[in-house]
Amino acid sequence: MDSWSDYYRRQTTNHQTTLLEEQCLYDHLLECVRVEVPEELLVRFRALFVNAIGYSEHEVWLAIERIVNSSFIEKDFKFILNRSCHILINHWLMQPRLHGAIPALVSLLEMEPTGPGRSRTTKRLRDLVQDFRDTEQFTALKRLSQVVNQPQDWASDNKSLGTLIRRYPCLYEHSLLTEDSTDEQRRRVRHIRRQVQRQFERDLAQYAAYRLMNAASSDAGSGSTRSPRNPTLLSDRKLDHALRQFGGKLDGSNTYRDLARRFLTYSRHSTCYRLFKKDLYEYLTESIDPKYGRNQFNNRLYTYLQDTLPDQDSQRLNDVLLVGTCRKLLNFLVVESAQKPNHAIFVDLAGNLGITMTIGLLLKILLICRNVKPYLEKQFAILFKHYEACARDGVIWLVESLENLNVAFSINFGTLSL
Repeated sequence: MDSWSDYYRRQTTNHQTTLLEEQCLYDHLLECVRVEVPEELLVRFRALFVNAIGYSEHEVWLAIERIVNSSFIEKDFKFILNRSCHILINHWLMQPRLHGAIPALVSLLEMEPTGPGRSRTTKRLRDLVQDFRDTEQFTALKRLSQVVNQPQDWASDNKSLGTLIRRYPCLYEHSLLTEDSTDEQRRRVRHIRRQVQRQFERDLAQYAAYRLMNAASSDAGSGSTRSPRNPTLLSDRKLDHALRQFGGKLDGSNTYRDLARRFLTYSRHSTCYRLFKKDLYEYLTESIDPKYGRNQFNNRLYTYLQDTLPDQDSQRLNDVLLVGTCRKLLNFLVVESAQKPNHAIFVDLAGNLGITMTIGLLLKILLICRNVKPYLEKQFAILFKHYEACARDGVIWLVESLENLNVAFSINFGTLSL
């Protein structure tokens, strides 16, 4: 049983728990966040958790003492401190002018304590806070601070990939939340995602409209107006290609959505799952460069599909089979899992087909089974986490993949229409 399941079970059964003491701490922080400005709260938080020498509220300090001396504190503390942080953060997120306090809180937790640490409780609490810095909870807090801390310039290629997290709302739910996130935290993250996504779609719509208008005016011989800012990290040429690819007619008459609708209509007549997989193979490979496909990829894809759920081959296709097949395809094409982050096929596809065509291949899967879109988002979050400490210029293929994904999602799942 993992530590969160263990913690939750003990909380709900009240077995060997500090439930009352934790509630005392949370109630105190809730009361403070309602009446104090962020600067006062940060001072309070530093005194309580970082310096940990004592606290102005004696009852709260007694609760902390009982918590840090409990039997399961090494497993439980990351959940307790994470919730304490989010009590402040959830309040600050409601007011954009207070968003700057979130990076300050994260920085506070990385500071070294001041003052003597002679008591057992002080030493123990300081050690626990130091250990917290190595947890997924703290990493998620750092990502959140990057999301709310809006930079004016994205152009520094020597910065880490992790500093770009704000640009990719499709990653938020799998990067900013952890197993112990509350419903309130999840609502806040979804709200931020919607806001960032809408702003990107507005900016992209302005850019696309200008490019279309400018092309028309150039044909007519009139002068051009000032171009709206390119809202991606792609060059104008690459963005124009992505807009044409994800929103235009691929073969002169069909968009990605048209092809998906045609395939779904046709595949309903498949008499069994085995024949559906053959049709799916044809649907996916018709947009792959034959030179690359014939080399090895098409054979590998065909074999993978035929080996997928073979015990179901004689069954008729149903929604469960469709979702299961598409998820396995995404494992094959993008990344296997967080535990086995093998993504050699994706890198090979991006290098040979080009990034826009590779994202287009994934889009074909999503358009026949929209239920797997969150699963693809999770897979790209796995890749992002795998490389987030790397310099951006060392993982340009991933940056451009995510930028293309933003464009593809905006056109095919958002409000943008071309």
